[in-house]
Amino acid sequence: MSSTVSEATFASLGVPAELVAALRAGGIDRPFPIQTATLPDTLAGRDVLGRGRTGSGKTIAFALPVVARLARLVPSGESIAARTRGARPRALILAPTRELANQILATLQPLAAAAGLRTMTIFGGVGQAKQVADLRSGADIVVATPGRLEDLIGQGHVRLDAVAITVLDEADHMADLGFLPAVTRLLGATPTGGQRLLFSATLDRGVDTLVKRFLHRPLQHSVDAENSPVAALTHHVFLVGDAGQKRQVVRELAGGNGRRLLFMRTKHQARKLARELTAAGIPAVELHGNLSQNARERALQAFSDGRVQVMVATDIAARGIHVDDVDLVVHVDPPAEHKAYLHRSGRTARAGNEGDVITLVLPEQHRDFQALARAAKINARPQPVSAGDRTVRALAGEPAPLVALTDAPSAAARKGESTPKPAKAKGKGATARAAGQAHARPRATAGPVSSGAGAVSLSRQGTRPRRNTGRRPLHRSA
Repeated sequence: MSSTVSEATFASLGVPAELVAALRAGGIDRPFPIQTATLPDTLAGRDVLGRGRTGSGKTIAFALPVVARLARLVPSGESIAARTRGARPRALILAPTRELANQILATLQPLAAAAGLRTMTIFGGVGQAKQVADLRSGADIVVATPGRLEDLIGQGHVRLDAVAITVLDEADHMADLGFLPAVTRLLGATPTGGQRLLFSATLDRGVDTLVKRFLHRPLQHSVDAENSPVAALTHHVFLVGDAGQKRQVVRELAGGNGRRLLFMRTKHQARKLARELTAAGIPAVELHGNLSQNARERALQAFSDGRVQVMVATDIAARGIHVDDVDLVVHVDPPAEHKAYLHRSGRTARAGNEGDVITLVLPEQHRDFQALARAAKINARPQPVSAGDRTVRALAGEPAPLVALTDAPSAAARKGESTPKPAKAKGKGATARAAGQAHARPRATAGPVSSGAGAVSLSRQGTRPRRNTGRRPLHRSA
């Protein structure tokens, strides 16, 4: 390639003017390395395997060729059918979680709007009737999780025989969740000659089998080592003497100004901590698998727009939750393995920005964390701390004013509230994985169209954020 990463522009990489304008309207002017590396090949219709760490800009890397080729804005799109027939989408993007599906849609939809394409999601937690109707009306691009998509295929509501472009995002996480058999069946239902794009941090746990079976002479592009830490992250390891000291340190870290994300091992502990923080005057939202889709979206939206500055989550948030300007990630419970550590930590310092990551380690966890840190290539000197120490105060920042429980935002977790369970889907063969949302066909001249709760327009990539000093709204990273 003649242009270097620093010199390349979206236009020089072959991105059509309509989509360049849509990117610019979202504050995105320069491509990231994974975009620079893959776009010439993906826009030409080649199969591509993209490997890059979290936060590297992979969503835009595959969203651009999907839209450009389907809308026939590039020569390689001329071989694709010009129109979508009911319940037979022309592009399919598979994601491991509904949160990631929503995030992909948030990035994809402004581009699709500029090209006059219709988009929709399929995922669990909501009823399927509306989604079936929107499929029949002719969605061009479907972003889906595997389970519910298989349900709808089994019920005869959708066929994949017209799919010209298939994207598999976070393939390694698909493997972690046990989705590879379903993914294999879904890829097998798409036409053999279609373009296939696979993005994954690693090629283990069966991902390499997908590549060999479904990608035709793929071009491979890698950005950073597959398990490399993010360079802009500063890692801190705090040794706490007991559970009581740990609780006090957590409360001090959560109580500062700025957006912070706290990770727990279990759903029960995440719920408990979020509600304890809210009761203590630090409004916090919870995010875990026991919440309904609506409850997840309310929590994520409150965290994204700054109404609530603290989120307590399980590893469900370690993939696909892209919120700009997260100042601090705290591993309240250290993860079980190093890849989970890197994906959790990648919720801050996204798109080249800076961030701090703190891991709290009890005495009985010290040896296990040392092994994890070696595997993750993290060099951070463990230091004993307690609440009120200078190091803790510096990372916590200026304390935010305490908020009375009666004044806390409605999305904040509260004791005594029951946890809503995901809704059961109706229909023969349906599981609890429910259908997503669909969106009407926008006009090509229209601006970004709202994609419903939990989705926002294109975020700014590559801008250096100031450290948060207040509760200000922000956008998600692509």
